[in-house]
Amino acid sequence: MTIRTACRRHALALPLAVLTLAAPLAAQTPPTAAQSDPALLGLMQGSPVPPGQQVRWDDGSMWTFPKLRWAFSNQQALLPTATIRRAGQVSALPGAPRADLDSTPFTTLDGKPMTWGAAFDANYTDGIVVLHKGRIVYERYAGAFSAEGRHLAMSVTKSFVGTLAELLVHEGKLDESRTVASYVPELAQSGFGNATLRQLLDMRTAIAFSEDYAAPGLSDVQKMAIAIGMGPAPAGYPGPIGNFAFAAGLPGNGAHGGDFVYRTPNTMALQWVVERVGGAPLATQMSERFWKPMGMEQEATLNLDRLGTAFGGGGLNAGLRDMARFGEMIRTGGRWNGKQILPAAVVKAITAPGSAEAFAAAKYPGLEGGSYRSQWWHRSTGQTMAIGVHGQGIYIDPAADMVIARFASHPVASNRAINPVTIPAYDAMAARLSGR
Repeated sequence: MTIRTACRRHALALPLAVLTLAAPLAAQTPPTAAQSDPALLGLMQGSPVPPGQQVRWDDGSMWTFPKLRWAFSNQQALLPTATIRRAGQVSALPGAPRADLDSTPFTTLDGKPMTWGAAFDANYTDGIVVLHKGRIVYERYAGAFSAEGRHLAMSVTKSFVGTLAELLVHEGKLDESRTVASYVPELAQSGFGNATLRQLLDMRTAIAFSEDYAAPGLSDVQKMAIAIGMGPAPAGYPGPIGNFAFAAGLPGNGAHGGDFVYRTPNTMALQWVVERVGGAPLATQMSERFWKPMGMEQEATLNLDRLGTAFGGGGLNAGLRDMARFGEMIRTGGRWNGKQILPAAVVKAITAPGSAEAFAAAKYPGLEGGSYRSQWWHRSTGQTMAIGVHGQGIYIDPAADMVIARFASHPVASNRAINPVTIPAYDAMAARLSGR
């Protein structure tokens, strides 16, 4: 999606960490995963890097395909970040690799036969880890990403923010029936002010914000992109700068508590509540609550706006195995590394389905009968998911004792275009591992 401003020299292509976008496809068929490999294209190679191979923030090229395939694995080279620190011995994640899984067959939602191995490239996967009963049975990397690297998780970040909020509810520091403004008075005059924390968690607020990526002019999405620092502001730009300032400036648009509508500013406001009540920046809370006690393998980072505030709506950069660890911790009732990381009640709160009725109007492929609760997605068949655009995700299937963590750099941002391959592929893998 191209940012359109009165000053065209500042035009940027900015795929944000949201799920409901429908970015227009290029007129031509995009290059395949193999054809768009960053190494093959020579992206960011050379001293100095030739202009055609440069991936940059100031010209927006880091958000355009195929250059985003390098950018998603190298955010710290392009944007300011805060570190989510780890500590102590790395927790065990044993391996039991199976060589037979690439041949697992399935049929896509649009009726095409495919195999698990072929789906890796079809989804422009950069890395995927499959756990079965806590053991790595499948692990594969491609493109600019590796087991030692960090990758942009996009809106998977939201599920971490939601989990922190549920922890604070469990500890009695937050009350889901209280209004957002009662915790953050600065939001009192915004559309969020009289929404309850529960409505914020479940994205059932009524705010005047449209995530229409095809809207002409300086759209709501484009203003948000500027505010959160995904690209430079045009000269003389009068809009808000910073995550929280943007959320505080959004007016209401009707009564809260209606249908689920996916809007990233909900998480921006929720992060503000979590930081205010939790008494520390998001990176610190994620470090103390998750990365350190879980014995994560790598330190993670969060992208920052120009005021130094983390983008909780989609700025997490992490190692893939650590995403798998987090999913496995949820699957096992909050226990990991010999510790109870999350109280069982918190795990129950984030894995319990939300309102299917409120979710129905969204019409996500493969999620019929599903729901959204506490910044997590839920299938009607019992799986819990953290989802980010361009193919990021943590997928938890308790019935199959399976967790899948995936990073990708699909040319199409919306998971509406990716789910038709992903959902049946994951179902087929669950059946294969379960012996069904």
